[in-house]
Formats: sequence, structure tokens, C-alpha cells
Amino acid sequence: MASESKNTPLGKTAELLDENLYWSIIQKAKEATEDQDEMEEYLIEEVEKLTPKEMVGFHLQTINLEQKAYTSHLWCAASIINDGASDDGFEYFRYWLISTGKDTYYKAIQDPDSLADIVEEDNEYEFESLAYIAMEAFENKTNQDLYDYIETISYTLQDLEFTWKKEDPQSQKKLCPKLYEKFIGQ
Repeated sequence: MASESKNTPLGKTAELLDENLYWSIIQKAKEATEDQDEMEEYLIEEVEKLTPKEMVGFHLQTINLEQKAYTSHLWCAASIINDGASDDGFEYFRYWLISTGKDTYYKAIQDPDSLADIVEEDNEYEFESLAYIAMEAFENKTNQDLYDYIETISYTLQDLEFTWKKEDPQSQKKLCPKLYEKFIGQ
């Protein structure tokens, strides 16, 4: 994993960590932990094993995957599951979705209603701290700020066309019938 020497100076980079490596780290953390707090600590330790450049890449890959999940249909699912989802709430939901692993993540992007099989009522599905894992690991390992090593990148979220409204439950039911039934009912 760590192909660079610890003493190799790091320049700015925009290179994402290899997606397969990224998902293998997430999967190991998922299997080795029982809750988000444990997963956060485990991920920090695992990311600290990477080179500084790979740590930046881990952060950039997290952002990349979070933005790939920025869809109206998935936002509808988040709103049903978490009884509403503000902009920040939907962002933290997408981090939670990443933490569920590659298969669940991609399945939910294709069919957000598939999340009905894994979510339970009376839980909140957000994982804000996933956004900070690489930053903390980087600082622990280098005593420096990860953002100083990110090449200028501009991320622009697409404008979403909403086909549902929180105030119109039937519009949500139409998009996510299983989730609607599980969390809202008739």
C-alpha cells in the first residue's frame, strides 16, 4: 500500500486513491467494528498506514463518492429514512451510505428504495465524521494540514430536478414505495 517513503516530500495532488483500495479499506473497517465511533477510529488507523499522497487521495475519493450519490431520488430516500434531510443532512447521509460498503452504495445509487432492506426505524443514518477521517490521519502522521496538499479542484454539484416533495407524501411513495411503507405507512 505505502509505496512512497515517509520522507518523500509531498507536492499538491488531485489524484484520487484507487477505488478498489478505497473500498477494501471501508470493507475491512465495516467488518472489524460494531458502530460508527469504532469505525471512525479504525479508519483513522488504517488511513494512517497509507502514504501522505494516498491519504490525500483517500479524502478526494471520499468527496468523489459523496458527490456521485447526489441525486434527487437518493435525497428522497434520505428524507424518508431520516424524517427529513436538509442540505447538510443529505450530505451526512451520503457519507453514511459510503460507510455501508461498495455493494450497498452502488445498489442504492441505482435503486434508493433498496435501502429498505438494511435500515431500521428509530435510527439516524448520517456519518458526518467520515469526511474528516483522512484529515485527522494526515495530521496525526505528518503534523500538517491535508488541505495544503490538495491541488486546486472545483467540485460543482449538479442542479437537481426534484420529482418529489416532503409536503407531498404521495410523490415520495411513488419514488420509494418500500421505504415509504416502512417509515411512513399508508
